[in-house]
Amino acid sequence: MNQNTGKKILDVGCGHRKRVGAVGIDNNPRSDADILHDLNHFPYPFSDSHFDEMYATNVLEHLDDVVKVMIELHRIGKPNALVSITVPHYAHRNANTDPTHKHFFGVHSFDYFINGTEYGDFKYSAVQFSLESVEFDKGSPKRYLFDEWLLRFANARKDFYEIRLANIFPLAQLTFVLRIVK
Repeated sequence: MNQNTGKKILDVGCGHRKRVGAVGIDNNPRSDADILHDLNHFPYPFSDSHFDEMYATNVLEHLDDVVKVMIELHRIGKPNALVSITVPHYAHRNANTDPTHKHFFGVHSFDYFINGTEYGDFKYSAVQFSLESVEFDKGSPKRYLFDEWLLRFANARKDFYEIRLANIFPLAQLTFVLRIVK
């Protein structure tokens, strides 16, 4: 439990950058994890409706089954818990360079879990989330003035950017903030 907020926070695949005040879970014994667990094996070692916030930063692309992970995060998250997921954007070379990446993501990748979206009726699972935000390169350092302009443009016009410009001017990652619906 985070001593400052009283919230139970989970850092999924924490690696060496575990969030302050969070419980870290990772399969790497050299990580900062509090709990060693293979994230491809379910269930995770937590009770139902346990966490107020969960963070999965640059981990989902490495796992076998994104749908099963989302179902598991939904199970262990409290009603209305926030889930922040950062993944590489499919058009960036880093998404395709790492040989351990199994999945690629675009701005609508999590719409399959959200009612009222174009893809929300596919129902790959019974779990539901609401979308709080999706943002390109959230918190990434900007090196050039063009980077800032491109980022503002892409975040304001996500579909246009992804359809028309992403392969010419690729941005590195996407951060989705979802809220668990139970």
